[in-house]
Amino acid sequence: MTIRDIEAEVLKLPRHVRARLAELLFNSLDEDVELDEAWETVAEERYAKYRSGQEQVHPVAQALARLRAELGK
Repeated sequence: MTIRDIEAEVLKLPRHVRARLAELLFNSLDEDVELDEAWETVAEERYAKYRSGQEQVHPVAQALARLRAELGK
């Protein structure tokens, strides 16, 4: 079976099935699943701390102004 044969068969599938297949294929291109999972874990932990009040947050404009001041810009 050639790629053209596969393409022809896939294009016969319903739209939602093609969308799921496209998602699966796209995700299979990601070579560093462990890194993605690590980032997801960090994000979930930080969000949980934010929701519980353990994480202090600042408006982005304020944070950028502080960084600019620290960098002398």
